[in-house]
Amino acid sequence: MLYSVITTIQKPTTSVLGLVQKLNEVGGRLIVAGDKKGPASYEAPSSESHHSKSNIQNSSSPNPWPVEFFSLEDQLAMPFELAKMLPVGHYARKNLAYLAAIQQGATCIYETDDDNAPNENWVVRSEEVEQCRVLSSAENRWVNMYRYFSTENVWPRGLPLDEIRKPVVELVPMSAPKRAPIQQGLVNGSADVDAIWRLVMDREFFFEPGASVYLEPGNWCPFNTQTTWWWPVAYPLLYIPSYCSFRMCDIWKSFVAQRCLWELDMGIVFHAPEVYQDRNVHDLMRDFRDEIPGYDKNREICEILAGVELKKGELAVSENLLTCYEALVAKDIFPSKELELVKAWVEALGFKS
Repeated sequence: MLYSVITTIQKPTTSVLGLVQKLNEVGGRLIVAGDKKGPASYEAPSSESHHSKSNIQNSSSPNPWPVEFFSLEDQLAMPFELAKMLPVGHYARKNLAYLAAIQQGATCIYETDDDNAPNENWVVRSEEVEQCRVLSSAENRWVNMYRYFSTENVWPRGLPLDEIRKPVVELVPMSAPKRAPIQQGLVNGSADVDAIWRLVMDREFFFEPGASVYLEPGNWCPFNTQTTWWWPVAYPLLYIPSYCSFRMCDIWKSFVAQRCLWELDMGIVFHAPEVYQDRNVHDLMRDFRDEIPGYDKNREICEILAGVELKKGELAVSENLLTCYEALVAKDIFPSKELELVKAWVEALGFKS
């Protein structure tokens, strides 16, 4: 069963209402993690006050509001030690929503944010992709994925700045179906670019349509938590770190996930835009300051991860996740208390660390 996961401090937004409508169409469910700022509850809006925005209350679905909300109090009552260890007022509370979805038997997890609304191209994805352009295997090659969907000067948050002007590597046709347990959709409207792009060129941005792109192992491209599909073999890699910059927590998560996928002889897929983001208000200079650790450390992090010796096979994914964080802690990328959270995450998944 498809589960979608978000974290929020707001009542249901127009974007979330659009997501719920899509989930109703495919029999999916939404799990929402709140935080100390709220909200206190997460009920469906009345059809009278939101008639022009949503027909959810009038839906013919047997469950027109397929949403389960976990307040901060609900999270602390969960049977996971991690619930008490995670910092409050932090995006990493989303880890508990992942665990709730996994505990309820999710066969696919679609994660997004409360300001992303599915567009006309949003469809339920399959773990096996049959039609893709392919970027062949390499050794620690950085990829600006946005350039395969635009000729403009645009780059994803997390790409090292000295990679922005590098030439685009040619893609090849797919020769056989690929299994890809992590797949990222691009975002129209307010694409996931870094604060430098926004400060210099900020405007509404639309990518060009195009066939999906599969990155074979050895290619690095940051991805985020805005519109990303996950399948069970990759569930351990959902973990969001706590003890790093807020603007880098999902990016550094993506680097660890990619490195672990390589030991499964798998890569990730990027799809043409499948959501429109009506971005929540941001302080761009604050974003810039929060991204400085990434500008400084992203390349080093991937070099560390590339040099880590990991185990092959699906049974080793959780162990490999822990090994990656041990290496990053040893190099002072994370403090040692991050490792305690990773161990608690692995234990919550039902594995022994």
